[in-house]
Amino acid sequence: MPTPIRTRVAIVGAGPAGLLLSHLLHLDGIESIVIDNRTRADIEKTIRAGILENGTVDLLVETGASDRVLKEAHRHEGIELQFQGEGHRIDFQKLVGRAVYLYPQHEVLIDLLARRIADGGDIRFEHEAIDVDGTTEAPRVVGKDAAGQPFEIVADVVIGADGSRSVARTAVVGSMTGGYFREYPFAWFGILCEAPPSSDELIYANSDNGFALISQRSATVQRMYLQCDPEQDPNEWSDAQIWDSLQTRVAGRTLHEGPIFQRDVLRFRSFVAHKLQKGRVFLAGDAAHTVPPTGAKGLNLAVNDVRILHEGLLALFTRNDTTELDRYEERALHRIWRAQHFSWWMTSMLHSTPDASDFDRRRQIGELESVVSSDAAMTYLAEAYTGWPYD
Repeated sequence: MPTPIRTRVAIVGAGPAGLLLSHLLHLDGIESIVIDNRTRADIEKTIRAGILENGTVDLLVETGASDRVLKEAHRHEGIELQFQGEGHRIDFQKLVGRAVYLYPQHEVLIDLLARRIADGGDIRFEHEAIDVDGTTEAPRVVGKDAAGQPFEIVADVVIGADGSRSVARTAVVGSMTGGYFREYPFAWFGILCEAPPSSDELIYANSDNGFALISQRSATVQRMYLQCDPEQDPNEWSDAQIWDSLQTRVAGRTLHEGPIFQRDVLRFRSFVAHKLQKGRVFLAGDAAHTVPPTGAKGLNLAVNDVRILHEGLLALFTRNDTTELDRYEERALHRIWRAQHFSWWMTSMLHSTPDASDFDRRRQIGELESVVSSDAAMTYLAEAYTGWPYD
């Protein structure tokens, strides 16, 4: 094994959580090393949901992590819930005085990588973490680089921000799978197509034929999803079949069609690790939790994890005070479980399950009617979707 590399904070994973934490630490003069088994190009091509809460956008802008988000993101002041062939707008601005911003995750990653590299950040691409040892006061990360050469990083603190297949999770909970888990009996068939937006705001459509989501990426690219079987082969359907299926699920609106240049199937899973911290090893982002995309909480939860971790690390390294770090799990889980409930609620209200009965279908319509006819219910939806205040 080569001579260990020493740093204050070792971050496994160059996703939004890892890069943003490294950026915030840099602003405080706290050194960190970020490793990721992917290349920079692969990271920047990560296609994920792109709904940012107000608080997420504020943090990116105020800390200098992104100066593009306010210029290029699309501000959305509401969404449309559609069922039984009729649309119902949930007016976020009117209900809670907030909005969300449509800004794809790969754009966030591009911004964060550019910022860290411009600031001289130590980001080591194609460095695969094989194991995280948190049994000592100075935890370490061992792995191999692109050439297959071993490396070892010794740190004061290790942050596992290495996604849903986290290696760091084993150091915290004892295995890569230790957590509370739920898998849903359906998935989303997602497409990217060359066409102008079919709607100014997102449409969440519940229909007898299954769920559909009409979204967008830019003035010339649309992102759309339709409910499908988790085992669906995305290459099995023709473009015509996809458009027919989408159109039958979105009543009263003619979708703008165009060439489909990307298609994939996104499985629905909920997960919360049994523990988020052990000793000096902490989990953040998808390493700690995943949610169905229906509520647009994934990236935003990661940002909240980072916000709390940053406060704790700043107290540790400037005042030798561990109080806030010791409370990380308690504080983070408060928002995580609220987001799990909201994501489950939106998912169950809008999707049909394979074993759904006529009773289930009629109960679901009753629930949707209750939501859109109640200011209190719509306010809850708007408050949760745009993001709860930070605690």
